[in-house]
Amino acid sequence: MRNTIAFLIAPASLLSVGFGAWMLQTSVSRPELAGLDFEAEQTGGVPKGWNGGPPDTLAVDGVTVHGGKWALRIERNDKSGGAFSAVNKTIPIDFAGTTLELRGFLRTEGVSGFTGLWMREDGDGGSVAFDNMERRQIKGTTEWTEYSITLPLEKSAKNLVFGVLTAGVGKVWADDLRLLVDGRPLEQEPRIEQPKTALDLDKEFDAGSGIALKSLSKAQVDNLVMLGKIWGFLKYHHPLVTSGTRHWDYELFRILPRVLAAADTPAARSVVQQWIASLGDVPGCTNCASLQESDLHLRPSVGWLTDDALGAGLAGTLRAIPRNRPPDQRQFYVSLVPNIGNPSFDHELSYTNLKLPDAGYQLLSLYRLWNIVEYWFPYRDLLDRSWDEELTTFIPRIALASNAVAYKEELLAFIASIHDTHANLWSSLDVRPPVGACAIPVTLRFIENQAVVTGYTNTQSGPGSGLQRGDIVTALDGVPVTQLVERWSPFYAASNQMRRLHDIAAAMTRGTCGAVSVRVSRETGAMELKAERISQPAPATTRPVWHDRPGETFQKLSPEVAYLKLSSVKASEAASYIEAAAGTKGMVIDIRNYPSEFMVFALGSHLVDRATEFARFTVGDPANPGAFHWSAGPLSLTPAAPHYAGKIAILVDESSLSQAEYTTMAFRVAPNAVVVGSTTAGADGNVSTIPLPGGLRSAISGIGVFYPDKKPTQRIGIVADIEARPTVQGIRDGRDEVLEAAIRRILGPGASAAEIERLAKQ
Repeated sequence: MRNTIAFLIAPASLLSVGFGAWMLQTSVSRPELAGLDFEAEQTGGVPKGWNGGPPDTLAVDGVTVHGGKWALRIERNDKSGGAFSAVNKTIPIDFAGTTLELRGFLRTEGVSGFTGLWMREDGDGGSVAFDNMERRQIKGTTEWTEYSITLPLEKSAKNLVFGVLTAGVGKVWADDLRLLVDGRPLEQEPRIEQPKTALDLDKEFDAGSGIALKSLSKAQVDNLVMLGKIWGFLKYHHPLVTSGTRHWDYELFRILPRVLAAADTPAARSVVQQWIASLGDVPGCTNCASLQESDLHLRPSVGWLTDDALGAGLAGTLRAIPRNRPPDQRQFYVSLVPNIGNPSFDHELSYTNLKLPDAGYQLLSLYRLWNIVEYWFPYRDLLDRSWDEELTTFIPRIALASNAVAYKEELLAFIASIHDTHANLWSSLDVRPPVGACAIPVTLRFIENQAVVTGYTNTQSGPGSGLQRGDIVTALDGVPVTQLVERWSPFYAASNQMRRLHDIAAAMTRGTCGAVSVRVSRETGAMELKAERISQPAPATTRPVWHDRPGETFQKLSPEVAYLKLSSVKASEAASYIEAAAGTKGMVIDIRNYPSEFMVFALGSHLVDRATEFARFTVGDPANPGAFHWSAGPLSLTPAAPHYAGKIAILVDESSLSQAEYTTMAFRVAPNAVVVGSTTAGADGNVSTIPLPGGLRSAISGIGVFYPDKKPTQRIGIVADIEARPTVQGIRDGRDEVLEAAIRRILGPGASAAEIERLAKQ
């Protein structure tokens, strides 16, 4: 494994940017590339040959241009819809190469969020590569500048979506875009024909599975449990399926009616046995794959393949299949990301045009998810309940969901049973309770087991809500917060309870627009308030709530204490941060956020004075689905100049997720480093996206991340060396008690409480 770990770094809203495809016939060698300079005949609004939105934020500009007569202008204000505006083109990837590059000129004026070029490569199952330049934080006012983004050309990619976007408010102009492949203009590249797979050729169920259900008997549920497990087992073991010669989703729809119609369990077994036989014999192998025991962490879960559970004939047939697998067995529906090892679900279709309800496709969603966890989730040993029991429970709930909302709600509940903060129904958080287009413009956080107002999401309308910083919200519209949390928790995927409460707090005041009754406890006593829910972006487009210190990325709190927050850090400036901190007694590294750039080695190398191990990993095994092996040795930080020799205090809490947790693991191995705060989100490891029928999208933590001694981090989170949590009184007083604890650690017992509080005051 190389010394980089790729985590999910783009907001879910921007991962799904895409407003359609187009084909414009012109005289150029690749007509789909016409209009990259915006010089086609224009009529205002969205440039000709492009798609995008919101439409009222896009225009063709004939005054401010880089070249020619026209440029694209994106103009947003505080009344603009959505969290961002974008334009895009979609073209087929019918060319060869290793690297894609999009170049173009941008000019900005008063951009508050960020702007940039963006590209996304899509395969059968959705996005396989993406960049939107968010990490470069192009904002404010700038003159015409040429920018460039690159992506590796993924073998599984079939379409390229690209364009320009801007978030927040402000203006951006774009002009003279170019696409290159390995440095050559794309329009000069010869077309190649993509090879056809079973997914391209088998169209029988494109319009629907044809399976409708009103009820399920216990016998049918039991038979569907058997079918789901066997279907998944064959998907990752039978050579006819692993080679990609069968559309395995559609094979499910062919066998489902017969299993549903089976009179009893023996009859269902017979149907499945005949179905497997119809696939043909499994060829024998002379050099068969074997399970390497020496580096094994998780063994494949095949204990269910017994004669008692399945009957001698069916069990024997299934057991024989993996015995004849080649050692270099490739998987059509999954591969491992090169140099990293998390699974990439390459050919899982999302069926975006699916009309719901459709019991067959709804079962397909459940079977796909269940088997991905069974064979490719590195933390399946940490599940709370029997995974078979979860399948039994959710088969009737998901199969019988009567509409799109019910289907999504049941998927949310099923995904929550994985207990992985990365595993959510990211495409559909708008149906997770509480639902509504509006919210009270305040920030809530669970402190001392109570929902506390910690700030405002809108500095103008927030104070007008009547709620004050430090108010404890005890009820909404007469319903106690404790009841709301109990009611909503089953729909919140989280590795641990603190992260679940963090996510519930972020959504708690959402609901129908208009007045809402809020019962609060204030220093002066309990009271009932009338607050107003106002329009607020959908959950998928809202920024996460972080708890780091406002202001510049690097700050000198005093001549003795340096402060660095990772939410706006730049890897290229790592050495300059260390130089700026030189001579201080200690440095606070605030990771109560998500790092804006990958800093593990860029900054971590300046914190150690010798090569120091900090993490090791487990990775799935395509030749032995369900097995996870330890990677070859732990990963280490290697020292680099300049070196920081002072004390280090790393701040974390429940907002510290994924890359933030991994970064903390690395930095805490530095001499004199301690972690200060509270338990983190407990979801570590590269994210693997899972497309689901209905155009939905979930994910899992794709590799196992452990300490060098193989102690786990998943669900546990990063446990602080010095526990420090905010208090309700501290919030009311405007204090940052976690930062105070870090400063106290750096300055030592001789520092006065008043001085520490003063340095930490925001």
